Amino acid sequence: MTNSVPELENADCILITGSNTTEGHPLIASWIFRAVEKGAKLIVVDPRNIQIAKKATLHLHQRPGSDVAWINGMMNIIIAEGLADKEFIEERTEDFDELKAVVAQYTPEKVEEISGIPADQLREAARIYGKANRAALIYAMGITQHTTGHDNVRNTANLAMLTGNVGRASTGVNPLRGQNNVQGACDLGGLPNVYSGYQRVSDPNVQAKFQEMWGSAGPLEVGLTITKTENAIHDGTLKAMFIMGENPLLSDPDVKHLEESLQHLDFLVVQDIFMTETAQLADLVLPGASFAEKEGTFTGTDRRVQRVRQAIPPLGNARTDWEIICDLAKRLKARLGQETNGAPYGGWDYASPKEVMDEIAAVTPIYGGVSYERLEALNFLQWPVPTPDHPGTPYLHKGKFSRGLGKFNPVEWKPADEEPDVDYPFTLTTGRIMFHFHTGTMTRRSEKLDKEVPEAYAEINPADAGLLEIQQGAKMRLVSRRGEIELKARITPRVPEKVVFVPFHFAEARANVLTPLTIDPVAGIPEYKVSAVRVEKI
Repeated sequence: MTNSVPELENADCILITGSNTTEGHPLIASWIFRAVEKGAKLIVVDPRNIQIAKKATLHLHQRPGSDVAWINGMMNIIIAEGLADKEFIEERTEDFDELKAVVAQYTPEKVEEISGIPADQLREAARIYGKANRAALIYAMGITQHTTGHDNVRNTANLAMLTGNVGRASTGVNPLRGQNNVQGACDLGGLPNVYSGYQRVSDPNVQAKFQEMWGSAGPLEVGLTITKTENAIHDGTLKAMFIMGENPLLSDPDVKHLEESLQHLDFLVVQDIFMTETAQLADLVLPGASFAEKEGTFTGTDRRVQRVRQAIPPLGNARTDWEIICDLAKRLKARLGQETNGAPYGGWDYASPKEVMDEIAAVTPIYGGVSYERLEALNFLQWPVPTPDHPGTPYLHKGKFSRGLGKFNPVEWKPADEEPDVDYPFTLTTGRIMFHFHTGTMTRRSEKLDKEVPEAYAEINPADAGLLEIQQGAKMRLVSRRGEIELKARITPRVPEKVVFVPFHFAEARANVLTPLTIDPVAGIPEYKVSAVRVEKI
């Protein structure tokens, strides 16, 4: 997030798209409700009648996969009606004329044809957002999990810059992360193209820095994203895999194909706290410790670094992740005969997670001033924290962007890779519900949570259910080009006609049997939110 979660309370306007906030991020939703109680205008753009839309000033129902079009349409209206922040554009941005030329084509009437959003509603939304003094834009995976996810995100930045809603409190572009430490994992190197702090592995200066710090910088080339590993397995270039704290046999697209791929590996290791569906395929399962059994830090969606404190010792044979990784690394180094040549951080002999954090601060500029001592005293720090006396950064881009001028990146709307047709006339979109977390590895073991939603279901519009003669609670079959699942029908006007929604938490009816392995060409993220399916009565 460019801004902080508590800042939402003081926004004049909050635009939410691709986020079922009350179910996916209920604590963040509470700050949004506070803003609404203070008089903020809330705009929700979502195909479904999600809970938070009940509090909205305006709810726009877009067709799945049309996000670039409606954002371009809002910018068209803002420019045409003189609501753009001319001073901000002139002083802090570049390439505005290119953006203006592209969005000029997206009249409200054209956007209505593409997205289904009535032209007058789009005009109203653009005026509310464009006139606000402090407008915050919130999005989540509802706009990223598309073949055009990269374009969708760039366009949110275009909209914020166009109205000068960047670099000030209670504004900004604010993505909500899917799990509690996704931000921290990305910050500290959990991506295939960067070291910690988003330092590119392909940059010779960065390589030299890590070689000096570590005595080695490992393979100095960009690795594979998870969606590209399947092809690497099949062509023989990827022979072993180590999966830690992830259950891809429920969470990844086209999971039947993935299951076949994992079985082709020479060696599969899974490190987890439960015997997940993926762990059942592994040659070796390493028992990890849960969050309550270890020390460390989490970095939240608004760059907030906080301490995690051990509540109980690890149960049974479980060990903390960092201890397992360090032991494995030391054995590999001994087997390979690697030397660290006196590098300051070349070994794996940490006495505690605190020493790991000290190394993180030494090699990662945005975490340079983070330490356990400061976290204990202050409760949290928000990066960038470049020095030990830096107070942290509640919001980004104050005064200037990290690249200097903010660059407008105009994008054209492109349809989803797989649209409905005669054989598969429905659009499937997937997502989360309040009572289960991710693949249900933990929440479905909770008796109370599982009692709330004990089995899989699909939301279907009453008109569609009537035509197909499907009754409430009856079993129905969803079929895509990749496979089929059977699950109960939940007949509800929450979803529009010709759209079905399926939560992905349930192993007995894996939603991702249906989703395609088509990815965004830039970000590599799968298209979970638009798949063509057929609905059959059982």
